[in-house]
Amino acid sequence: MNWLFPTEKRSIPAKRWLGISLRTIHLVGIAGLAGAYLFQQPESSWYPYLLMTLVSGFLMAAMEVYGDGIWLIQLRGTAIGIKLLLLSTVFWWFEQPNAYIYFLAIIISGIVSHAPGKLRYYSIWHRRVITEPVELSSNEVKNCGG
Repeated sequence: MNWLFPTEKRSIPAKRWLGISLRTIHLVGIAGLAGAYLFQQPESSWYPYLLMTLVSGFLMAAMEVYGDGIWLIQLRGTAIGIKLLLLSTVFWWFEQPNAYIYFLAIIISGIVSHAPGKLRYYSIWHRRVITEPVELSSNEVKNCGG
């Protein structure tokens, strides 16, 4: 599991500006998706924003996991999975995008992304803050570098 949890955090050149750029694209995509979730616009009007949101979100998550997979077990990574599960309910629960689910995903994003480290680095799996090596499936997880 060293490929997912490297002994030393991997760096990405210009990570900060790349992250800012991707986050900006992601926010534009989220704004465009409001047409689907809030105003029931036809798919053709919001589909490009869906693609923008998915691609930028995937790239942001990939950057975090590449740096150190510990992100996946911290609340900041787990929250992404929860948001994706909520937003996917349109495919298996609701007939059309639901505004309440959309707002809940935005609320989760706002709280987790601006919360103190004690919340963002908390692991619901370990029931404590994870920023130092922990044992996970007989492999050590290196410091998140947060």
